[in-house]
Amino acid sequence: MDSERKHVIRVGSRKSELALIQTNFVIDSLKKFYPDKEFTIVTMTTLGDRILDISLPKIGEKSLFTKDLEDALRNDTVDFVVHSLKDLPTSLPDGLAIGAVFEREDPRDALVLREDVKESSLASLPTGAVIGTSSLRRTAQLRGSFPHLSIVDVRGNLNTRLRKLDSPTKEYSALLLATAGLQRMGWGDRISKILSCSEMMYAVGQGALAVECRSDNQQILDMLAPFNHPETYCRILAERSFLKTLGGGCSAPVGVSTKLTSLDTNFQLAITGGVWSLDGLTKVEHTMAQTFAQIKQTHKHKLSPTEEGSNKKIKVGDETNEIDSDQNIDNLDEVDKSVKKYKDSKDLELNKSRIFCGLSENPNIPIDAIIKCDNLGTDLANELISKGALEVMKVTQDLIRSSIVKSS
Repeated sequence: MDSERKHVIRVGSRKSELALIQTNFVIDSLKKFYPDKEFTIVTMTTLGDRILDISLPKIGEKSLFTKDLEDALRNDTVDFVVHSLKDLPTSLPDGLAIGAVFEREDPRDALVLREDVKESSLASLPTGAVIGTSSLRRTAQLRGSFPHLSIVDVRGNLNTRLRKLDSPTKEYSALLLATAGLQRMGWGDRISKILSCSEMMYAVGQGALAVECRSDNQQILDMLAPFNHPETYCRILAERSFLKTLGGGCSAPVGVSTKLTSLDTNFQLAITGGVWSLDGLTKVEHTMAQTFAQIKQTHKHKLSPTEEGSNKKIKVGDETNEIDSDQNIDNLDEVDKSVKKYKDSKDLELNKSRIFCGLSENPNIPIDAIIKCDNLGTDLANELISKGALEVMKVTQDLIRSSIVKSS
């Protein structure tokens, strides 16, 4: 039985179509380099999936979309689970860790307009037009920039939300959704506009996939290590360190923007963080940067499994670099070499690592660079705190708590 278990990997996933697309992408990636392994998906419904008539902040649970999956991990029902990284809290349960973050897709938010107003913009929509979102971060930024719009909570998976937008009742004029999710579903044509970071800072971790496992499961950690994308890891760690220091989450409007650029032989990671009041009228924002002597680079690979065969250059905006979309998972020379290195290596102590904001130490990155990324996020948060960010967040949290009491 134990020998069978070594070859059969049980993968936990939510039941939604998007979650399964993401899970199957990770499995397909692993299968290419571990053909002797068999992967089986174990689906389950999370608390966030079951409660759809209450806005996310009002539910009051930090791990809405992850707790049930993490319970399965801790009970040894599954070997690893695939998450949208933005759903994972910055502190994970004891004994669990993020074994890999796959390369990030476009992290920005997308405006999806109803068909009869698809030529409009947020600014040109009529007064009172209803925008649907379940995010306090998006709500606060919309209210601050476009006070003429009405922001209404909308819950459900992507399919459900788009059906609500397309309904003959015309309740919603537009939705704000994650660009990456729409692209992974093959619905990129529904995007009316991708919002720049100056218009809408994105959520911590948005656009990236995380694979969570038990921190003592060395077999799984070794299997995942070569897929732990260095550039994504650096950006994500700074973002998660920022959020962890602030103490924010879905209960406060917090947004970020990160950019990793090459400067001759060095690299620079810049991160902008923002905190808003719920009405969007108060904003605390700051930008910081850190320079690194070395961050191991890997070839870009395409995360979306729905856009194979494209050979064009994709410009994804000022927070990311230009991507060769034909450098997909079938052509991952660097990953291939890395996998072979880990398969052949007898010294696996490299992977027995420390945890940074839930992320296992990435063996593809020098440890001093990891520590700098962690410190960068912390320093940025402390700068915002010195500017009054915690007071702004507390007002929002008090308003949420008071609305829960009134509705109960």
